[in-house]
This record gives sequence, structure tokens and C-alpha cells, in this order.
Amino acid sequence: MKLRTRLIISFFIIILVPVLLAGATMWGFGQYQRKAVRQIYNIDGNAYDYFVNSFKVLSHFTRSIYVKLQKTAAENPENMEEQRYLDEINRELEQKYSYLIVRRGEELVYEGNKSSEDSLRDSLPEYDSDVLQSAGSGFYMEGEEQALIKQIDFQFPNGDKGSIFIITSMERLLPDIKGILLDLMISILLILLFTAGMLTMWIYQGIINPIHKLQTAAQNIKAGNLDFTVETDGRDEIGELCRNFEEMRVRLKESEEEMLAGEKENKVLISNISHDLKTPITAIKGYVEGIMDGVADTPQKQDKYIRTIYNKANEMDTLINELTLYSRIDTNRVPYNFNRINVADYFDDCVEEVGLDLEAKNIRLNYIDYADKDVLIIADPEQLRRVINNIIGNSMKYLDKEQGFINIRIRDVGDFIQVEIEDNGKGIAAKDLPYIFDRFYRTDASRNSSTGGSGIGLSIVKKIIEDHGGKIWANSKEGTGTIMYFVIRKYQEVVN
Repeated sequence: MKLRTRLIISFFIIILVPVLLAGATMWGFGQYQRKAVRQIYNIDGNAYDYFVNSFKVLSHFTRSIYVKLQKTAAENPENMEEQRYLDEINRELEQKYSYLIVRRGEELVYEGNKSSEDSLRDSLPEYDSDVLQSAGSGFYMEGEEQALIKQIDFQFPNGDKGSIFIITSMERLLPDIKGILLDLMISILLILLFTAGMLTMWIYQGIINPIHKLQTAAQNIKAGNLDFTVETDGRDEIGELCRNFEEMRVRLKESEEEMLAGEKENKVLISNISHDLKTPITAIKGYVEGIMDGVADTPQKQDKYIRTIYNKANEMDTLINELTLYSRIDTNRVPYNFNRINVADYFDDCVEEVGLDLEAKNIRLNYIDYADKDVLIIADPEQLRRVINNIIGNSMKYLDKEQGFINIRIRDVGDFIQVEIEDNGKGIAAKDLPYIFDRFYRTDASRNSSTGGSGIGLSIVKKIIEDHGGKIWANSKEGTGTIMYFVIRKYQEVVN
């Protein structure tokens, strides 16, 4: 769920849930109170108008006793002089937060509540006042003691004027009302706490937990630990952030592994170059010392020593050039200069150039061009010549036959020109063949190998061919020889 959607839902939950729960609570309180009021106040049916008219509720509260007293006063006024009868009526009224007062003339002959305020006694209506008595609704009196007063006028048996007053004290009702309001407020507070807790848990699960995971992940990365996983199932912005963080962690780990592999390769390269430079340097020092000590005491020996020194210096120069080129290839800074090249002309020149060196070393060279004479390719002539020289150089290193040969064949294979360079050297073992184009891989693990080499020659060849949009591979059989294949894309005119 998107964070925006989550916030919108939270907004409506904050508004709707408390309102709905508060409404349900108030309805429940209303039902409960309605039932209680029906029982206590003797209200029948679904008379909701009683609940919106508090005066009517209080009036109905003592209605039954009012009717009873009214009947007694009319039929048996002598009962109004009996203390026992009046006490019984007063006890009934006490259950309804009310009490009874009986007045004879101007004298109060019975008081159900001796602690009532004097101001209330003094404010009681006169006999046969304008207060409506027939409906029995009474009237509300304010003052030090707030009360609802119902009045029944009658005559005692001897003819004296009498008044019966049913007084309902508001002060005694207020604690119950306050209790109801307190319960209602506590219920609303609990509803708000429940809603806040529910939202907190929901937001915590959806936002805070993933943030804690990200915080832990950031601390791991800060400590250099990349061996962990940021797991998330969310589809919101936080989940997307977690997935991006996990992708960043994976890339950092890959970069770290590449860096460590690069450092390892560099160490291998330094070790290889150091060893391969040490051999010609040792030879040069030996021959120079021979000249200095007079061992080369004839012009023929001196000439031999000088040529050997020259050849060893060339070997060192080749190694250094390989190292420089490898560094530039590794950082993708090889300066290619692509041109249209005629295949026949270009390879004729190459064969002529390498043919002299091969002839000097008694290696037979065979060259066959099966492609058309006008076929063109797009290539950097200098870098392509480096590829051919490196492959032929490798073939020359590993020729172990008395009569060696190298065959070069050019074939047209559709959109590409395929070059095949075959030798009859000692070949490559099947277990080594898949790795010969890897950097620093050497089939001869012995560092005393007379062939030398830094182990990066074929990796350079592969990189150059791939930068030309081509591909290189090899077939070999131990004891028989090796065939190197590579393809270069042909140049094609674009017709509009």
C-alpha cells in the first residue's frame, strides 16, 4: 500500500472510528439509561420526548405518588394527619430523590427532610395559587436549593386549608448525572486511546519497522559488513526504498568483490611482470659482466653478447608495452581509430611482415584467403595487427616440433570475416581451454617456464576483438596443435 493511501486511510480512521465508536457507546448508554429511567421514572414505551425534556422527566419521576396523594387527599383527608402514613409516603419519595411537606394553614405540620433550606420553606406557594396542579407537572424553583415542586391543595376534615408538596431535589440528582457524564467521558477517552493504539500499531508495522531495518542496514554498511539482506514485502514507498537499498547493498558488495579481485589480479600481474623482467635483466647483467670481465675476447663473442643483450631488452620492452596496454584496456582508455579496411590487402601485408620472422626461425607459413578480393571490414588496423601478432607470438612460443608451421585462413561467413590461425604446437589441455582468455591465466603454472609471459596477452586480444564487435574462441588438442578463431564484422553500405 502506498504511503499516500496509508495516510488517507489513517485520516479517515482518526475521524470515523472515534465518531462511530462514540456514537455506538452513546447509543448503548442511551439504551441502558432509557431502561433505567423507564424503571425508575416509570416512563412507558419509547417516549423519546421525555429524554429531550428534562423537566418532563423529573415531573414524571413522582407522578404515581402524586396521583396517589391526590386521591387520598380527596377521599381520605384524615390520612394527612397520620404520621405513619406520611412517613410511608416519604420513604417512597426518598427512593426518587424527593421528600414530602404537609402544610396546614401557614404551619408546616410534616417535613420529610428537616435539613431543607429555610428559603425553600418560605417560598412555597400559597393555597390555591396560580400554579397548575391538575397536570401534576409542578414548577421549578431556583434559589439556594434548586427543586421541582408539585402542590396538592385540599381541606382537612375540620375544614382547615391544607397543601401537600412533593419536592424533588436537583442537588441529589446531579451526582447521578455527573456519574453518567463521567462514564461517557471515560468511554470516549478509551475509544480515542484504542484508535490511537490501533493506528500506532498499523503505522509501526508499515513504516517504523522498515525504517528500523534500513537503520540496521546502514549501520552494517558503515561497519563494512555487506553480508546481510534487507527483506521487505511492502509495496509502498518505504518498501520501494528498502528494495533500492538492497540493490545498492548488492552493488556495493559486487564492487567490493570486484575491487578485491582486481587487487588480487594486480598482485598476480606484479608477480608475473617481476618474474618475467627478472629473467632478461639477469641475462643482460650476466652478458654485460662477461664483456666487462673480458670473457667476450673476440669480435664474434662480443657481437653475440651484444645481440643477446639487445634481444633481452626487446623482451623487457614488450612486457612493459603489454603492461601499459593492459592498464589502458582495463580502464577502457584504448584509443581506437576505426577505418574501412580491404581484407585482402591488409592480410597480405600482415603475412608478408610476420613471414620474415617465421622464416628466420624455420617455421613454415601457409596463407589462404577464401574471401572476395573487395571485401571490406571496419577495424583499427594497429590494434587488429596487435591481435594477429599476439596470437602468432603465442603459437611460436609453444611450437615443440622440429618442423613447425602456422596456417592463416580467411573465410567469408555472412556478415563477418572469420580469421583462423592454426599451429602444430604442443596444444592446450581440455581443462585449460575455457580459461585461456582470462586475465593472468597461464597453462604452465611453473614459474621456471622458458616461455615466460605475463598471462595477459590473450585477455588483451579478447578485449580488442570484443571492442570491434567480434568474437574469439579456440580449439586445441594436446600434442597436435591449436586453432584460434576470431570474427570481424564486414563493412556494408547503407542504402536509403
